[in-house]
Amino acid sequence: MRYSDSIFASLLKPIPRRWFRATVERHGGDAYDKSFRSWDHLVTLMFVQLSGIGSLRDLEAVWNAHSHHHYHLGTVALARSTMADANMRRPVAIFAETFDMLSGLADHALRREGNEMLRLIDATPIPLEQIVTWAEWNGRTRGLKLHVVYDPSADHPRRIEITPSTVNDVQVGKTLPIETGATYVFDKAYCNYAWWTRIHEADSYFVTRRKTNAAYKLVRRRPLRKTTGDGFKILDDAEVKLATQGHARLAIPMRRVRVKRDDRTVLTLITNDLDRPAAEIAALYKARWQIELLFRWIKQHLKIRKFLGRSQNAIRLQVIAAMIAYLLLRIAARQSRLAMPAIRFANLVAGCLFARKPVAKIDRPPDVHPAKPRPHSPNQLELAYA
Repeated sequence: MRYSDSIFASLLKPIPRRWFRATVERHGGDAYDKSFRSWDHLVTLMFVQLSGIGSLRDLEAVWNAHSHHHYHLGTVALARSTMADANMRRPVAIFAETFDMLSGLADHALRREGNEMLRLIDATPIPLEQIVTWAEWNGRTRGLKLHVVYDPSADHPRRIEITPSTVNDVQVGKTLPIETGATYVFDKAYCNYAWWTRIHEADSYFVTRRKTNAAYKLVRRRPLRKTTGDGFKILDDAEVKLATQGHARLAIPMRRVRVKRDDRTVLTLITNDLDRPAAEIAALYKARWQIELLFRWIKQHLKIRKFLGRSQNAIRLQVIAAMIAYLLLRIAARQSRLAMPAIRFANLVAGCLFARKPVAKIDRPPDVHPAKPRPHSPNQLELAYA
């Protein structure tokens, strides 16, 4: 019988084993436990994310029940105590660099020619009030924050960072590398005039909302060519300059676009883009909703609500593992040319992880039904038993 990789093994193929070993050696990832290596740890965390396992006890039972697949995955059997120790001590940097490597791979695999470089920036809280006592309180929640730079045209997160919930969103935004020619869309929490200036000087653009306490002085009004869009109406388009204290730090061309949505709320958008039509500027900000959908999908379908450990290291590892699993699903779906909703593909993967079939045929029955005899080949030797 011809050998075929399992669905799980196929999903893991984008991670080069030689590259991963070099990364582990650089960070000393196997210094404390050579029987449960970093590769074993990564594969096990991927199994948690893709199968929906919710506890160490369940993980040990289910994982070891599939011991006949461990050899082909390059892994070993699991003990709960060993997994708990690895979650507490293994360097997070190994998994963070794995995400960065896969993000670069996904950028090539998922890129669509002709699409503009649009980057959505936002953060989502990871509440931990009921789990740990070490998490910091920011006035609304106690836990961590997941910061993401998201490419909506390719549907994949490009960069992630995990911080305490008390870290301001813009502090993380300022550390991001700026891509020339890209358009960055973010909400008013990312108001930093020095950062906006850096984006402008890199020949890039930003679209954001005006902060309530920021006043802008009218320079000149711009004519409106198109006043309606999908779910909104353009009220006003004008070139402005900052009139509040600190305007000297924002000596770049500025533009204000006022938009009225179908629910009758009015948004005031600020951008340094003087070329795009006002309706297109409004549509760019509306596209920011896609990163909210990403956060919702990850929280509903991956494991970042229930954790296998309570240490900060264990929780960070599991959140990064969830983002790695998301990238692996996206890469596998694109490489297999599967035209199905992401939620359906994830559900099929969860039910067929150890099925030995190509990913492209994950939603199809086996080619040969086991209850039906296979066609006889005249070139095949047959053994007759008495």
